[in-house]
Amino acid sequence: MKKIALHNLGCKVNSYEIEVMQENLEKNGYKIVPFAPGADIYIINTCTVTNIADRKSRQMLHKAKKMNPNAVVVAVGCYVQTGTESVKQDECIDLAVGNNKKKDIVSILEEYLREKELNSQDKTLHETTILDINDGKQEYEEMTLTHAGEHTRAHIKIQDGCNQFCSYCIIPYARGRVRSRKEEDILNEVKGLVAAGYQEIVVTGIHLSSYGLDFIHKGDGDYLQGVDIRTLVYRKGYLLDILEKINAIEGLKRIRIGSLEPRIITEEFANRLKKLDKLCPHFHLSLQSGCNETLKRMNRHYTTEEFKEKVEILRKVFENPAITTDVIVGFPGETQEEFQETYRFLEEINFYEMHVFKYSKRQGTVAAARKDHVDDRVKTERSNVLLTMGQKQSVAYRRSLVGSKTEALMEEEKEIQGKRYQIGYTKTYVKTAVETTENLSNQFIEGDAIALLNDEYLLIKI
Repeated sequence: MKKIALHNLGCKVNSYEIEVMQENLEKNGYKIVPFAPGADIYIINTCTVTNIADRKSRQMLHKAKKMNPNAVVVAVGCYVQTGTESVKQDECIDLAVGNNKKKDIVSILEEYLREKELNSQDKTLHETTILDINDGKQEYEEMTLTHAGEHTRAHIKIQDGCNQFCSYCIIPYARGRVRSRKEEDILNEVKGLVAAGYQEIVVTGIHLSSYGLDFIHKGDGDYLQGVDIRTLVYRKGYLLDILEKINAIEGLKRIRIGSLEPRIITEEFANRLKKLDKLCPHFHLSLQSGCNETLKRMNRHYTTEEFKEKVEILRKVFENPAITTDVIVGFPGETQEEFQETYRFLEEINFYEMHVFKYSKRQGTVAAARKDHVDDRVKTERSNVLLTMGQKQSVAYRRSLVGSKTEALMEEEKEIQGKRYQIGYTKTYVKTAVETTENLSNQFIEGDAIALLNDEYLLIKI
């Protein structure tokens, strides 16, 4: 029995995909072991969203080879797609598998092992597994998960690829064009996960709001001449349709959705979401900048005024929803005045959480070719300013929940300041803590939020 160690880098989609790969490997007789010395095969699911992600991917690949020089080291995913030449030249990598071949990891690995056994001296990298996913003709690569690493929630992937081409982003080149999963496959997977005991489903995708974009064609009766096709797909409500059908699945208790394109939010969209009794009012709207001039350079397709309008719609329809965002500081050409605009806008919107990233130059993108890059020291200073603001806003949001009736799905036990607590999450993804030695994992609790513990946990009395 071959021993395989897996390591994942990057987004929730990557997390889902490595869980499917692990499940398929286990079904085919491989033994999954910790990412430590002693494995026969190491699989690293790589990320390329930033230069740091590339570096971490390389570091983990090299670490695997050091842990066992005789092991087969497999690079999988986004870094493989965008760094093909580097991957070919890296002697630590024995096998490279592109994003669209993750579903075939077992057959690819077994073919490699057979050939390796026939010719033990052959160190040739299997380049044939790095295929083109950017030709616009690919269909969704079906993968199905029956059990997840977490005990209470499971991620499902309903869409892959992105057609947005933001000027800083390499992901359309790593993931290809939009490909949407068939409704039947999505619903069957959710039903299977619910039957396996999962109470919360997290719906994910690379550009989730584009779900169904590839279903539209010029013969469509609703096709309107001159209308942005991305706007059209939002109007047609493909994402809403599938969420409504997931919501109807018996036994499922919660639906959480991944990052949304701000332009998809309309009053009609929000009101249809409100009717989903299992939906968590936790919305991630990726902003990237609070300055319109910067947004233009980023090739984002909205203004700050439009973004604010979308947030106001959600806060009008839902009671105190958790709204989170991403922000990039130090984008090429960002002046101090532009940064101050972003600061003021973030202060005004008052998010529950902000994920702050320093701009990372990605070769092959439009932004990388600009001549007005911001000094790293300045990027760090601006990042620290926003991180401080984000922390204050996050604590304030949690404090706003003290005194309210609260429901949480419990997940694990943790010791805090010498006491034992059961830890869980509200629908708005706020951590909760219940002081008890009773195992409440995968159970829903209801109680009064009586205090904020360590500025992080909502203390619940039941």
